[in-house]
Amino acid sequence: MQPQIKKEAKATATTTTTTTAKATLFSDKNFRWLIGGSTISMLGDQFTMVALPWLVLKMTGDTFILGIVLAMLGVPRALFIFIGGAIVDQYSPKRVMMITKCINTVLLATLAGLVFSGHLSLWMVYALALSLGISTAFSIPAGTSMLPRVVALSQLQIANSITLSIRQVSMFLGPVMAGILIAICGQSENAGIKDSTGLSAAFLLDCASYAISAWTLNKVITRDDAQNKSDAVSILKNVFTGLQFCWQQKELRTCFMYWSAIAFFIMGPMQIAMPLLATKLNNSAGTFGLLAGAHGAGTLLGMAVSGIKPNLRFGTLGGTMLLIDFIIALLFMPLGLVQSSWQAVLILLTIASLGGYLHVAVFTWIQTQVPPALLGRAMSMFMFIFMGIGPISAALSGWMMRSLQLTQLFFVCGAMLMLIVIFALFASPMRLVKDNRASANQAG
Repeated sequence: MQPQIKKEAKATATTTTTTTAKATLFSDKNFRWLIGGSTISMLGDQFTMVALPWLVLKMTGDTFILGIVLAMLGVPRALFIFIGGAIVDQYSPKRVMMITKCINTVLLATLAGLVFSGHLSLWMVYALALSLGISTAFSIPAGTSMLPRVVALSQLQIANSITLSIRQVSMFLGPVMAGILIAICGQSENAGIKDSTGLSAAFLLDCASYAISAWTLNKVITRDDAQNKSDAVSILKNVFTGLQFCWQQKELRTCFMYWSAIAFFIMGPMQIAMPLLATKLNNSAGTFGLLAGAHGAGTLLGMAVSGIKPNLRFGTLGGTMLLIDFIIALLFMPLGLVQSSWQAVLILLTIASLGGYLHVAVFTWIQTQVPPALLGRAMSMFMFIFMGIGPISAALSGWMMRSLQLTQLFFVCGAMLMLIVIFALFASPMRLVKDNRASANQAG
């Protein structure tokens, strides 16, 4: 009886400590300014994520061009993210973040104005997508470096948890709100672009979110820290050191290669298939927002399950990844056959829930595998896989859609994912990847 009483007392003390830490965190004016601006910006980003693919499809009706635009947005972001991280380390994250917010405000205001006035040309879409991609390559590492300079180290984990949860909520609510906005306002047509009013309103709202978040960021006071005034040569050397470390660690190398295959055969095609699926169901931006929102809600649900059951595994972590990806492949294959929105929402909720669970597990695993001094570069490598390979695959998928039907695309991608899982199971050490490794802190 007494051990049980101690256990309950310990659980109560832990809950009280967590509640106190959250209360203290939200009483911090700096954190409130930072999280408030981040929430507005993350929500605004979802409007562009819905509006940009819809704009390209309404302008051209060509999936190949849609793939090119997504590649123009994603590839430079991935290529420059290593340099962006090094620049953030060398200078102030707040300064870099402020510059990128101002740049994005101007870019989105320009895009909104061109769409509304009917003077938008395809080359302008390419140029704006390229500029947004380059800017994001610097804003992502700047944003992830802000929290440690604002909150106390003891509150960092709770602050990260709050930020991640808000991001997932925005990925659920934002697309739905964007789809509704475009559907309500989008009955006009300028220069052959249907839904032009709704699209320009979506871009303008994201523009306003960047302007407001830049204002709130200016209110944030960060702790001064010793900046490493490295020159360009040392920055490139540090980038190479991070890449070398990831390649030399067998488990990291195996997982990064596996995730690269996933990004190419699933993440890229999804960027093309989602708006096409919405077009097939009822050709509505509201449906597109609903599908994207279902994916965001599923991801949030999966992350919540991962928090409740962090040690839920089917054997090893690698075995769990392979099993979940095999299930996702089975769900992905028939997605092109759905005839109503609720069917697509149900499948996407399930797929995203499984993916959200793995998302938390993978991030935690990388953090235990990589020494703190190399963690930023390792995470940049992880982001490169999905931000660089995915858009290239999206461009290829858009080209393939000129000769494939949507049902065929889903089936082929699901079948390829199944083959990747089978190959990784029998021809790689993927199934042996475990959550913890004793030598993790000794590496590097």
